Amino acid sequence: MTAPATRKRVFFYVQHLLGIGHLARASRIANALAEADFDVTVVTGGTPVTGFPGPRVRHIALPAITSGDAGFSGLADIDGNPVDDAFKDSRRDLLLSAFRQNEPDIVIIEAFPFGRRQVRFELLPLLGEIEKTRPKPLVVTSLRDILQERSKPGRDEETVATIKQYFDRVLVHGDPAFARLEDTFPLAAEIADTVVYTGLVAAPPPAKPREQFDIIVSAGGGAVGNVLIRAALEAAKSIDGTLSWALITGPNLPQADFDAISADTPAHVSVFRFRPDFASLLAGAKLSVSQAGYNTVCDILRAGCHALLIPFTAGGETEQTVRAERLARLGLAHVLTEDDLPAESMAAAIRSALTAAGKPPHNLDLDGAHRTAEILRGLL
Repeated sequence: MTAPATRKRVFFYVQHLLGIGHLARASRIANALAEADFDVTVVTGGTPVTGFPGPRVRHIALPAITSGDAGFSGLADIDGNPVDDAFKDSRRDLLLSAFRQNEPDIVIIEAFPFGRRQVRFELLPLLGEIEKTRPKPLVVTSLRDILQERSKPGRDEETVATIKQYFDRVLVHGDPAFARLEDTFPLAAEIADTVVYTGLVAAPPPAKPREQFDIIVSAGGGAVGNVLIRAALEAAKSIDGTLSWALITGPNLPQADFDAISADTPAHVSVFRFRPDFASLLAGAKLSVSQAGYNTVCDILRAGCHALLIPFTAGGETEQTVRAERLARLGLAHVLTEDDLPAESMAAAIRSALTAAGKPPHNLDLDGAHRTAEILRGLL
């Protein structure tokens, strides 16, 4: 085994603001890097989530910030108070100190500059510090395959300028046969020489389920999943009672909402905040009902479970809709919009999806975490 002193050091920054998808994907990558004998430090800036970023990595937690609302229009601290300049300055200084102490060979910044503009108050100083470092570490951005559409003029041009000034590579965690960067980023051609596709970052094939449910309903982190879970609960009351259901609300669903849902469930429906065996539950299910977030979809594809997807669209979000519609065209999912979430529509959509339930075949590359490690090793 390589001696610890020669292991290449990775400094991985990830900021999750609303759900836990960014943190989950980054954690999968970070742990794959650790398995590949990188010395990995993950710096997080969001609400703590049990089990992330994982046991194989060093973790530095900055004072947490969250999105002020579902539209990402402001930043708040963990108590819901708007962050001020003193808070931002403190976080920036902590981040810069962590970078200096780590002396990394590689810096990975999740989403930025394609997203996470809200934290440029600390990321631009970090990138400036990296520019002055000798030897200068490799700098890459870790990017999901489908981006949110940007309507503000000049925003894409600013992103391109930042990539050209500071970044060595853009690692797109997707299969180009499914989605390419240019599909959702109009100026992709201007940075084409930096783009590398890793494949989708899915977990390893799940173990055989120890418990089995026919229908798995999940709401990701749960911060905005209450309406979905409640609609599924009402649908479960009207659909064949011989089918078993698992409603997984997510850790961030307010306690009062969780308690109300739990108190209203019939005998064939079980309610959980979180299931660490979520992926294996999918492998034994007839149908998954969920939003269309990156990580949930990767789990569904890995398990080979048919899906009913309800894309998240609050605040003008478009990414999940694009993903869901592409999966539907491949015959891998049914799609229901958030506007059609009343119980009657949900029940009808579930019945329709159940008729197509099975193990839909696909050829999508799901090994993006380990491929990321291979790519970074090659770049060094």
